[in-house]
Amino acid sequence: MTALPIARGVSYEDYLAREAVSQTKHEYLRGEIFDMAGGTPEHGAIAVTFTVALANILAGRPCRVFNSDVMVRIDATNLSTYPDISVVCGSLATSPSNPNAITNPILLVEVLSPGTEAYDRGAKFGHYRHLPSLKEMVFVDHATHTVEVFRRNEAGRFELHVFEAADIVELASVDAKIPVATLYADPLPVAPPAT
Repeated sequence: MTALPIARGVSYEDYLAREAVSQTKHEYLRGEIFDMAGGTPEHGAIAVTFTVALANILAGRPCRVFNSDVMVRIDATNLSTYPDISVVCGSLATSPSNPNAITNPILLVEVLSPGTEAYDRGAKFGHYRHLPSLKEMVFVDHATHTVEVFRRNEAGRFELHVFEAADIVELASVDAKIPVATLYADPLPVAPPAT
């Protein structure tokens, strides 16, 4: 999210109408609309690799993996946003105010970017915690090759589990294990800058 909204005092219905014809994605929070930052090649590659790994692991199970094209709605805090990855298991629930926005992910993944990291870890995670269905929140840091999994415990609090380069990420919410090295693997050689 950028620091300043691009529009204020917008009804949710007007936001949805704008979003339906927009070429880019926007976040909505309590009447304000914010541009969503574009990703780097590294960000995009990690998000796709993580999505594919989850989709392969969950194949044949009653779960669905969604990419950042799918909106998540937190009705309790009036936020609509597009996480990098969302996973729903069991049945799909959507918002009464937007049938295209899911409201019951059990797992969310955000690949961190320098411009959005503080927001993703802070205020945005605060909104996500209002989703009763959410069992795990994952932050992937492409700069440090670290994956942080915040897992909701029996008391309803999120506990941090950190996985580094040689570790295997354990996602209890979907009974999945993914090597950290898999997420960061890059089969492309680094090309010299164009002159």
